[in-house]
Amino acid sequence: MGSPEKEKARPEKIIKVEPNNVRKVREGLLLSKAELARRAKISVLTIDRVEKGMACRMDTKRKIILSLGLELSDRDKVFNKV
Repeated sequence: MGSPEKEKARPEKIIKVEPNNVRKVREGLLLSKAELARRAKISVLTIDRVEKGMACRMDTKRKIILSLGLELSDRDKVFNKV
């Protein structure tokens, strides 16, 4: 076993998590992750990551908003203001 000093020296991986309403809106429209991904032309894995609050590109957010049948001006209903 290593000393406690060496274990503290390892940098921890930090993942930025931002709460959003993608899952709530998607489920309200009775859409599966696969259907939303197909409409947005992005992967199901990306939808899953976004719903968990992980950071994503602005273009990905745009695709999700439009695929949910919303206007870009409704972005605050899906993605919280920063």
